Amino acid sequence: MNLSEFDFPFDPALIASEPVLPRHAARLLCLDSRAGSLSHRQVADLPELLAPGDLLVVNDTKVLAARVSGRKQPTGTAVEVLFVKDCGDAVWEVMLKGHFRVGQTILFDGAVSATVVQRDEHGTKIRVVSPVPVLDFLRAHGRMPLPPYIKRGAQPEDQVWYQTCFADREGAIAAPTAGLHFTPELIDRLRARGVETVAVTLHVGPGTFKPVVVERIEEHQMGEEWFEVNAETVRAIHKTKQSGGRVVAVGTTAVRALESAAQLAGGLQAAIGESRLFISPGFHFKVVDGLMTNFHLPRTTLLMLVSALTGVEAMRRAYAEAVERRYRFYSYGDAMLIL
Repeated sequence: MNLSEFDFPFDPALIASEPVLPRHAARLLCLDSRAGSLSHRQVADLPELLAPGDLLVVNDTKVLAARVSGRKQPTGTAVEVLFVKDCGDAVWEVMLKGHFRVGQTILFDGAVSATVVQRDEHGTKIRVVSPVPVLDFLRAHGRMPLPPYIKRGAQPEDQVWYQTCFADREGAIAAPTAGLHFTPELIDRLRARGVETVAVTLHVGPGTFKPVVVERIEEHQMGEEWFEVNAETVRAIHKTKQSGGRVVAVGTTAVRALESAAQLAGGLQAAIGESRLFISPGFHFKVVDGLMTNFHLPRTTLLMLVSALTGVEAMRRAYAEAVERRYRFYSYGDAMLIL
């Protein structure tokens, strides 16, 4: 398929810079895949839209306050470093802009410094020298890594806004944004309806947002992201399937974790690994029956995953409706439910 098939007219004024409060008050565009129909609800209506015995699968990754200011040595030039992944032995994969050479030093607050040990087409790595564990340093000095389409700096409120209520396992550089809509009140109402919630983990990294630069999307290569699907979640999914319920993923990252586990094991089993799974139209879903997701950027792997579940034409029709009805887009925006 051609990359241009995943473009759509868009008004940048629809990009949300902060969430609706309470979070479950966000709008929800519902797509019935069998009937091809669209309806307009709120996230708060989710218990009515799901059936007793359905199962929600959320991503319990926790966003690191991973963006840190420093000064490049010897010039003292201000730089921003995004800590992406702990590679062990005090080495971290990072993202930073500008000219850096191997051996160059960056100074941070808290008597912390780093030396560039890799800077090439495969990425950038630094070796950190710190009197405290790097995660403690990030918690003390880091800022939430808001996506670049939110045209403002991170605020104290983002420490709460950009974290789901399921967040438990630290390691992501971006939130699994569909989960941002859930509140304890909504979860209680879902449970009373007979809809349970289980978790997987996928630490959202650059792979999720890696631009598609090839015209034939089948040639795109995803970056690696660590995931885990535990035995308890697998048992709950098998039980749901056996009883005729639906497995509804909350977010594209939950989809990729589940389908990655199913591919690794030749059928869904507990699994831990690095996912490079690229889901696009034509993909055969082994686990997921439905999806709740935010609205995504054109020409992205996220939109391609949604299209794999809905079909390209249904996706384009839903997105045209969302733009016309002035839904709020992207991380802090509204959501879509595909059943």
